[in-house]
Order: sequence, then structure tokens, then C-alpha cells
Amino acid sequence: MTDDGRQYLCAMRWSSLFVPTLRDAPGDAESVSHQLLVRGGFIRQLFAGHYTFLPMGLRVRAKVADIVRDEMDAIGGQEFLMPAMNPASIWQTSGRWDSMGDVMFRLSDRSGADVAMGVTAEEVFATVAGELTSYRQLPQIWYQIQTKFRDEARPKSGLLRVREFAMKDSYSFDIDEAGLDRSFDLHHDAYVRIFDRLGLEAVPVEASSGNMGGSDSIEFMVPADTGEDDVVRCTACDYAANIERATSALPPIDDTSGPTEVERFPTPGIRTIAALEELDDHAGAERQIKTLIFELDGSLALVVVRGDHQLNEQKLADATGANQYRPATAEQVHAALGAHPGSLGPVGVTDLPIYVDPALEGRTRMTTGANEDDWHLRGVDVSRDIADPIWTDLREVRAGEPCPRCGEKLEIIPAIEAGHIFKLGRKYADAFGVSVLDTDSAARTVIMGSYGIGIDRAVATIIETHHDDAGIVWPVAVAPFEVVITVVSLRDDASVAAGETLYADLGAAGIDVLLDDRDARAGVKFADAELVGIPYRVTIGPKALADGEVELTARADGETQRVALDQIAARLTEAVRTAKAG
Repeated sequence: MTDDGRQYLCAMRWSSLFVPTLRDAPGDAESVSHQLLVRGGFIRQLFAGHYTFLPMGLRVRAKVADIVRDEMDAIGGQEFLMPAMNPASIWQTSGRWDSMGDVMFRLSDRSGADVAMGVTAEEVFATVAGELTSYRQLPQIWYQIQTKFRDEARPKSGLLRVREFAMKDSYSFDIDEAGLDRSFDLHHDAYVRIFDRLGLEAVPVEASSGNMGGSDSIEFMVPADTGEDDVVRCTACDYAANIERATSALPPIDDTSGPTEVERFPTPGIRTIAALEELDDHAGAERQIKTLIFELDGSLALVVVRGDHQLNEQKLADATGANQYRPATAEQVHAALGAHPGSLGPVGVTDLPIYVDPALEGRTRMTTGANEDDWHLRGVDVSRDIADPIWTDLREVRAGEPCPRCGEKLEIIPAIEAGHIFKLGRKYADAFGVSVLDTDSAARTVIMGSYGIGIDRAVATIIETHHDDAGIVWPVAVAPFEVVITVVSLRDDASVAAGETLYADLGAAGIDVLLDDRDARAGVKFADAELVGIPYRVTIGPKALADGEVELTARADGETQRVALDQIAARLTEAVRTAKAG
């Protein structure tokens, strides 16, 4: 079935099918999936970030959606279809009309009312959940497969980063945290099954909840060279986290050298960690305090990390709950501390919140800026000399640091986010007044979870991890067609007749079969079949047919074997069903 409930044909003739294959990919196609989706005639770009799905692409997309539906239905999910256009009022109620920023497409209708194209659907589902009245109706799991719109600043890589895309988003509603835990675990296990059926080796990792809010958050990340996310994982145990949440076990630092009391000393022209290292033997990068100033929802704050560490801005946003955050301007910095970047420090600051990374906890004899250009302080004791520090994890983990669980080395790999599940808590239920009567007839605000999978991104991610030099290598479960019958010569009546018979037999068996009946050279037909990635190719030619056989080629490994003509239909039917069963 397609994602709008229509039955798709399981048998087609290539001569009738619109498959505009290309020898070369467009010059702006950066990722492998983008190149092959265009070359294989699966998609065409309308304008930046918006794509037309051609018949072959739509077949793959529908199969991905069907697998997602199967597993959502298996955990008790009920399918909805919400409007893609939303009134501003529901986003204002949740507080996300402003916090979504430029990513939200906004417009006004003819009466002047503000509306938005749906970025996600927590607000819309919460409006319907207001009709829940009793704990007896819980738990509920609701989902939809709907178009989402996000105004990406730089859409790229074909379907991996777009502005209009199909997404499965589901929501759980429970009476208490224990119920949410069950719903979360149900989705976690369903996602494992979904990605397994899609042929994706998705790794569950700890993740940031970002603008969604809530507590626990897990991303399903597929390692890929084209991935835009960095995943930190242990080389020895099962620890894995998005770099926005990752931690490590740092070795202790020797603080036995240097002054024990604060000393002010001149540093003319010194503006960097490296320059200060060269000037002072006691000021190695790990012995320095790096101070940054950020504007968080309109208010300034100091952000303090070790000199050899980098700030992860998403960690800062998560720790502070800031919806809008950015480094302060040079003018703001000077107005707040009286110095320029490179001479800043937390000592003596009492009128701004100071967020400090735990790697500095207990450190002594440190060096930092004096909040006066060309001067620094040494002998700084963090616990003694920084007023009211707010301790929170801020630093970005680096490859080679020890795992926080087992102590072995961590590695950082690029990955594609294929799915994300959140424990939302009561943020949206509170905002929209979603409550039910409990066993004591008292009103209880329900607790929610949110769970997403990008359908279009899954199509691209499968290609990123299933291709070779000749083209796409689709897993059987999502291939546009499972078998292609290639008739070598249309001038050989016996070959044509055998092809037609096999085509009818496979179609009757429910196999998605494509008959390549084009009057083209065999090499062209073979190349196209490999490019579009059909899992099994049956080649019918006069030479093999004279022996009562055909050639069967598996796209995954390229191996070809002869099979008796009277056995090939049964052989393929069994192969396809076995592959789909996993």
C-alpha cells in the first residue's frame, strides 16, 4: 500500500514505466544518495530543499512507510492525519511560536491571521488529547505520517537535509512516569525492529532533547561518512552518545606548581590560550580558565571551561533551558566586563550567572584573564575565587578520551540521525490542559512522549549504506521492484514468451516484478537494473534458454547462476519471502 492507502501495482513493464535514468549526476549532488536518487530516476528537485518523487521513488517511500506502520500498529499505535497548516495560537500556547525562530515557515491568511506550516506536531496532537477524560482511556499511542516543513538555511544532500519531508511522528499519553517508561520502551523496541527491516544498522545513543524539552532522549544513528552528526562511542563497551550529550572520564591534572594566591601579571598583546602557554611555564592550556560570554534569551551569562576544552553550545542550551542563544557581541562583552575577549575571567564577577564545567571543579593554581586588557591572574583557586558557580557539563568530548563507563578509548564517528524518541513529560499537556480523572476522581495531568522517524531521510540513508560503484543496492523489503526480468533479445520469440510467462507467474505470486521489455542493448538493460538497485535480475537469453535455463543474478553480491526455467519462479518467490522475513 502507498502512504495514502492506495494499492501499488506489483507488476510493471519497463517500456511503460517512467524511469528517466541519467548517465551523470547533477553537479550540485553532494551525497551518494542524492546522486543515485537523481541518476536512477527516483526524484527530481523542484527548488532548493523541495523534491518531486517520481514513480520509482514513491514506491520505495511507500514501502518504508508501510514497514513503519506495521511496527507502530504492533505496539498499539492508532493512525491519525493532522493538518499540515497550523494556527499561530497553538504554537503561542506552547511558547514555541517564538522559540522555533527562523526554522518555521509562517504566513498570514486572507483575514490576516497568522498561521504556520507544521514543524512537528506536539501541539496539534495535544489539542485532540484534550478530549481524554479518564485514566481508563490510557495509555494511548497515536501516530501519523505527514508532511513537515522546516526552513533550513542550507538544504543539501538531497533528501538528507530538506525543507519539506514526510515524517512519522507518534505520541504517547500515560497517567504516570511508569506508564511513560513503558511507552518509551515500546517505541524503542519498535524502532529497533523498523531499522532492522529497513536494513539500517542504527545505533541507539544518548541525545539532547533540544527545543522539544523533556527528560530522556535517544537518537537512532546510522554510521555514514556523509552524516552531519558526530557520535561518540566506546571502542570496548556499549557506551554511545551524540556529541551534544557525550561525557568522558578525564585523567587528573597536577596542580602542585605555581602560586597559591591570586597574582595579577602583565600579558601585553596576549589574546589566545596558545600565546599564554608560551609566555608562562605554569599556564599550560589544561591549567587555564577559558571564559566566554553568551546571550541566553536576552540575558548575559559567563560560560567557563578549561583552557584546552571546547564549549558545546547545545549542552549550554540544555543546561540553561535557553531557547535563543548566541555569543555576546564584542560591544556587549566590553560593557559587561570592561575588557575584550582574550583578557576575560570569572574572578570578581558577581552580577552575572557563571556556568562552570565540572572539569574545573577542585582545581587550584589556575590562570585566567583579569577583565582588563593585557592583564591576567594566576594562582586562582576555582572553589575559592569564583562566586556562586553553577556546575554543569559544558565541554565537548574529544576522540581518545577515556570512556565514562569502562575507561577505554572513545572514538567519534559521523552518523545520520534516522530516528529520535523523547520523554516529553507534562510540558505540552500542561500548556493545553490535557488531564484525566484518576482512580480517586482527582484531575491528573497526563504525561507525554514523542517519537519521530523521517520517512524520506530513511530512503536516502538506506542508499548511503547500500550502494556500490554501479548504483543502489536496495534491501528486498524496500526495493521498488524485487525482481527484474531482462529479455536479452526481443527478436527471439522463445525468450519473449519465457519472459512473459515468468512475469505472469511472479505477479500472481505477489512478487513485485518489472519486465524489461525495452528494445535496447543488453548492456544498457543490465546497467539500468544495477543503477536502480533491483535485488534480483533474471536474464533470459537464447543460449541458456536452449538448455532450459535462465540466469539469476543477485544485486547484493553480483553472483550469477543458472536455474532451470521451470524452477525459477518458485526459487525467486522463496528468496524474496525469506529476505523480507529477515
